[in-house]
Amino acid sequence: MQARLGFLIALLCYDINNMFGGDLGVSIIVPAKNEKGNIENIVRRIPQFGKSTEIIFVEGHSADGTLEEVRRIVSLYKNRNIKWATLATKGKGDAVRKGFEMATGDVLMILDADLSVPPEELSNFYEAIKNEKNVFVNGSRFIYPMESGAMRYLNYLGNRFFTFLLSWILGQKITDTLCGTKVLSKRDYEKIKENRKFFGEFDPFGDFDLLFGAAKLGLKIKEIPVHYKARVYGKTNISRFRHGWLLLKMTIFAARKFKFK
Repeated sequence: MQARLGFLIALLCYDINNMFGGDLGVSIIVPAKNEKGNIENIVRRIPQFGKSTEIIFVEGHSADGTLEEVRRIVSLYKNRNIKWATLATKGKGDAVRKGFEMATGDVLMILDADLSVPPEELSNFYEAIKNEKNVFVNGSRFIYPMESGAMRYLNYLGNRFFTFLLSWILGQKITDTLCGTKVLSKRDYEKIKENRKFFGEFDPFGDFDLLFGAAKLGLKIKEIPVHYKARVYGKTNISRFRHGWLLLKMTIFAARKFKFK
């Protein structure tokens, strides 16, 4: 009887703690291909927040020594909780999914390794998901002025096009579909993973995969503005036309699922 009472009290305390914004463990996934010059700054600049802050690098067939640099940084920054893995396949979407599988935190975050979104701004995403239930938190690069050279003009046009389409398809206003910074609870991600075959598995970046999955779960898509910076090391891994065609096919497929079912 006493054991059962103790369990009920512990469960009640857990629920109250969550209800009023108790601290959560955080896992930050950093897909990294040819980003050697950014690895140390990522670790130095990611703030400590929540109950714990776990950094997970997923390296994807780099030619510039990124993997060796990740290993060096892990051994150098022993005070940080850093994990790493290599990717057998290719693509940011696969890297994100692998990192999510390795994550132990209550909250899952994605940070692009090019540092175009300042790591310091992740704390805003944490506060949003900590204090609000049933949300998927999406970064928006179109609220604040962008740094010169941060986004190519064709990329800008493509993003605005997909933003318009997805806002209509999902029935929620979205201002930026392809910002790499996205945050959700691990519990919600597990549900999205169960439904993944509903939309197909050909998203090269993982952005649409998560947005579609969140909408299907009935989550509110909450946007957090970010300051978008030009990369200072390396070059983009995005193929505008090849990847754009894949995203268009996925958008058409989602429209059939949401609007024309």
